[in-house]
Amino acid sequence: MAVTRIDIDEFISMASKNLVLDVRSPKEYHHAHYPGALSVPLFSDEERKEVGTTYKQKSREQAIKIGLDYFGPKMRSVVSRVEKELSKRGSRSAIVHCWRGGMRSGAVAWLLDLYGFQVYRLDGGYKKFRNWALAQFEKPYQLQILGGYTGSGKTEILHEFESRHQAVVDLEGLAGHRGSAFGNLNNIPQPSTEQFENELALKLYHISQRYENPLTWVESESSRVGNVNVPFRFFNQMKVASRINIEVPFEKRLAFIIQSYGHYDIDRMIAATRRIKKRLGGLNMQQTIAYLQENDLQNAFSILLNYYDKAYDKSRKKFRGGSRSVNAVDTDPQRNADHILKQIEH
Repeated sequence: MAVTRIDIDEFISMASKNLVLDVRSPKEYHHAHYPGALSVPLFSDEERKEVGTTYKQKSREQAIKIGLDYFGPKMRSVVSRVEKELSKRGSRSAIVHCWRGGMRSGAVAWLLDLYGFQVYRLDGGYKKFRNWALAQFEKPYQLQILGGYTGSGKTEILHEFESRHQAVVDLEGLAGHRGSAFGNLNNIPQPSTEQFENELALKLYHISQRYENPLTWVESESSRVGNVNVPFRFFNQMKVASRINIEVPFEKRLAFIIQSYGHYDIDRMIAATRRIKKRLGGLNMQQTIAYLQENDLQNAFSILLNYYDKAYDKSRKKFRGGSRSVNAVDTDPQRNADHILKQIEH
């Protein structure tokens, strides 16, 4: 057997069906990687730094010798780990990449090939995939924006659409954040903006492969979801896309918010309230915190919901696409999905 070099198009086509091995350092992988890739670092962060410094300040040959000192003791563990992962899949083939398709991926590919695996090596490495990901945002998409005030159950409607085989991009799901000051009360770390872009690019690609000229549903968002930024060119397409706004009565939305957020720790909700002090206003903030401390979620969330309604009205002016409204009696996602899809059909 011999290692087969593949280009980015072959990589994208093959990656979903093969084990992808990212042999960059843990820090590089943690910052951003191909979604679903397994981290099998050739060097630790410290080892990579030493090898790189030696390469720049001394010579390529000296850097390789130092690299071999580190790689040699790891050979068995690398083979064993890859073998274990491939056995789960009932496979004997894997794709290897490093940063630019250089010595790190070459070394691991050689080792795995020597052991008897079918090995593919990505020309250009992660850098080539990264350029591919950014290029996806240059393409035109037929977007359909789902809008509505906070508490309308928009995310739940998107999930209902997806269960009905509609093309859906859940930006909040990819970002790991609900998009407001209260969007991460569960304190789960968000991905980096680069990783978010990688996930979004791959999602858009898979939609394009699965559907022909798809109408793709996206929830109305600002250009920032928590700590990550929506790609500029993709967000510009969102701003001019057609919108459907689900209109749910205030009382129903308030009940939905209480059910969705009421179980979180009070101190976290108070901290989130303090973060929007300037926009909420000092008096409203004090009243909200007082209600939260008394566990009066009805009045606390009522103040917050009024604030978010005004913020939403302001943000809506930035969107220039045509807009239609669908009235709903409550936040039931199945019924509201029915209403919206009928509106689209008509």
